[in-house]
Formats: sequence, structure tokens, C-alpha cells
Amino acid sequence: MLGGTLSAAVVWLLSGLAAPLPPPGRTAAILVIAALGAARDLGLVSLRLPQNARQIPQEVLLGRLRAGALQFGFELGTGVRTYVPATTPYVLALGLPLSHQGPAATLLTGAAFGAGRALSAALTYLSRSPSRAALIALRLPVLVKTTALAALTALTWLYLG
Repeated sequence: MLGGTLSAAVVWLLSGLAAPLPPPGRTAAILVIAALGAARDLGLVSLRLPQNARQIPQEVLLGRLRAGALQFGFELGTGVRTYVPATTPYVLALGLPLSHQGPAATLLTGAAFGAGRALSAALTYLSRSPSRAALIALRLPVLVKTTALAALTALTWLYLG
């Protein structure tokens, strides 16, 4: 959660860059970004995301289990040093500063992102099921597409409804 909160703090600090844009321009930008994100997750457009398409190295955990586990969790929570399988977090990271949310809303959103990443890791650990990876591989594309469409729908309803 701390990693996600740190990422959100950086996003909030950058929100001042959107201040010169008029509100209708910010609204249009949010909806265009959400539509592009949904189109990417649905496979309609190909966009490269600014991410590390790899896992956090195992060396982080070797030799110092507790400190390594904390570092691993922090890095996982930031969403910066590892793979993020969906576009929706990027839509959120761009939409928050464009919508001029306050620091509390932005930091809570980052903490929720970090908590979601932690929950995923915790559920994998607790499951101990050899078929869990196969089930996730089957369900992840549907989840990613559903989340992208839900975000686009919610934002459209919020700004145009």
C-alpha cells in the first residue's frame, strides 16, 4: 500500500501541469484516454505502455527475507518496477491529475491500487493450488476487458451523464 501511495503522491504533484487546460478540455482528455485504454485492452489498437515488462528480481528476497519481502511489496505496490497487465491503472494515473482530485482522493486511490496488488500476491501465496496459474491465465483477459469497459462507462456517465 505504501508503494501505491507513493506513486499516487507523484501523480498528485504532477496534477498542476493540467491546471492551464480548461475543464471541457480536461474532460475530453479523460474520456479519450479511457477510450484508448479500453480499445487497447480489447485488442482494437496497439499501444506500448511505459512499464517494465518483467518481474521483480528474486535477488530482492535472497539473504534477507523480511527486508526483502518489504522491498518486494513496496516495489510491487508502486506499479513501476514490474509488469502491469491492464491499461486501466494508466488511465487512472492520467485521469486523476486531469480531473483535479485533491490529495486525499489521489492518495487513497494509490493506496487502493497498492492494496489490490498486495491482495493478488497474498491470494497466490494462500492458494497453494498448482492449477491457480492456469486459472488466472484463463480469467485475466476477461477481467482486464471488463475493467476497461467499466472504467470507460463510469467515466462517460460521470462526465456526460
